[in-house]
Amino acid sequence: MNRKNLMMTTVALGAAYLLRNKKSRQKLMGQFQTFADKSRR
Repeated sequence: MNRKNLMMTTVALGAAYLLRNKKSRQKLMGQFQTFADKSRR
């Protein structure tokens, strides 16, 4: 498994764990949107 796949797997597992809680889910979605905006540049 290459480094990018490993990172995405780790992020996905962490997200699945955090998405159980509504408050952390909202915080996480905000962070993903910020990350997506930065990666598009």
